[in-house]
Amino acid sequence: MRNDAGELFENWFVVERIKRAGNGGLLTGFYFWRTYDQHEIDLVEDLDGNLTGFECKWSPKAKPKAPIDWSRSYPGADFKIVTRENWMDRLVLQNVGPERR
Repeated sequence: MRNDAGELFENWFVVERIKRAGNGGLLTGFYFWRTYDQHEIDLVEDLDGNLTGFECKWSPKAKPKAPIDWSRSYPGADFKIVTRENWMDRLVLQNVGPERR
């Protein structure tokens, strides 16, 4: 109903990822990424040198792709879309072994 639902969803997701990492004792860097052309990624996490970009979209129909500059600059980086339908899977910290939890 709100016209800022997407922004609220994005903010909520970013804060929850930061809390999850902190509560898990993980030394994770959190960043925002944007080019001069205004292409952006809502959240970039750096965990042990592995980058993951998250793009939050309130509409489950949105199918954004990783910006070309992101893929070229960080060829080994992961890119994930977060929607209101898959947020639970994206909220859980992936690629973290039991010894790190």
